[in-house]
Amino acid sequence: MMIDMNTETCDPAELATLREIFSSRPEAAPPAGWEAVRSFEEQHGIVLPEPYRTFVAEVCDGLRAGPPYYGLLPFTQTPSDWGSDRPERLLAEPFPLTATWMWENSEEDEEALSEQELEARMDAAFDHGSLLLGTDGCGMYWHLVVTGPQRGHVWLIDEYGAMPFGSSSSTSPMPGAPGFTGWVTHWAQGHSWFADAPGDDPEEAA
Repeated sequence: MMIDMNTETCDPAELATLREIFSSRPEAAPPAGWEAVRSFEEQHGIVLPEPYRTFVAEVCDGLRAGPPYYGLLPFTQTPSDWGSDRPERLLAEPFPLTATWMWENSEEDEEALSEQELEARMDAAFDHGSLLLGTDGCGMYWHLVVTGPQRGHVWLIDEYGAMPFGSSSSTSPMPGAPGFTGWVTHWAQGHSWFADAPGDDPEEAA
């Protein structure tokens, strides 16, 4: 079960947690500032979810050490391996998923949808309503949902499927506190993303 979050108002406690984590890292990029954030929002027709919005404006806009494995991206960038031939990313279009979807093992979807419909739904999962936070390599991309019912939640999307980070269920493949602060805190504490991963290196889980 996914947890509802307040994504419109920045919780001072969450912002303090983020400041503490990133203030100890001298290589952290400086904040982008409110002018840059508002310009980006106007360009894409969105408002970034809190506390990420205040975080990039006032605390930090990128960290090569992570999270994820290959670094937390500045909020206007995509990973270097994202590719230039992908469809246009439409941040104002709602993110289409509300639950884990492993398209590699979804026989029901294959029977109910045509190949073109499946590809369109997969493209929407990658490109609609989310900001790219970074990559763990091996085509594993972390997304912060900015539009739709999952607004504020962090998702991992790769060639096999898409799943949210953080769930109240102990059987979730990626249990933890949902949202950007929960995701960052999980990383800062040295935990593996996956409940059944053998170690803390995300490449071991790839």
